[in-house]
Amino acid sequence: MGDALSVNKRASYDYEFLEVFEGGLALTGPEVKSAKAGRIQLVGAFLHVRGGELWLKGAQIARYAPAGPQPTYDPARDRKVLIAKKDIRRLLGKTQAGGLTLVPVSVYVAHGLVKLKFVLARGKKQYEKRERIKARQVAREIRREEM
Repeated sequence: MGDALSVNKRASYDYEFLEVFEGGLALTGPEVKSAKAGRIQLVGAFLHVRGGELWLKGAQIARYAPAGPQPTYDPARDRKVLIAKKDIRRLLGKTQAGGLTLVPVSVYVAHGLVKLKFVLARGKKQYEKRERIKARQVAREIRREEM
């Protein structure tokens, strides 16, 4: 895996990761250049299955200025995620059955291609988030006392 172009840090706070997947992103030429420049945001984005295909919804890829005017460009358009059909069917079954969702974690370049790392995740409850913060504070205090 190459260096991450964009990371969804909020995802690990809001979700419990169950399984990690990787897929390619179907982008236009200017979108690839913009993404490789790091001008992509994943916060608030999610994946869903529509028409037997996996789609990334809510990700923002900024307009690539050197490409010139692009009057019909939509930075928040849905983008297709390229993975095997059998994986799409398996993911569809899991998301429909158990209250799970697909969350994008990072975008990176591998062998010149823009790839998306996403996870099958379960949403955390508010009390779980508070418990995690409390445990982190206790661990920090213990380390401080040991020094």
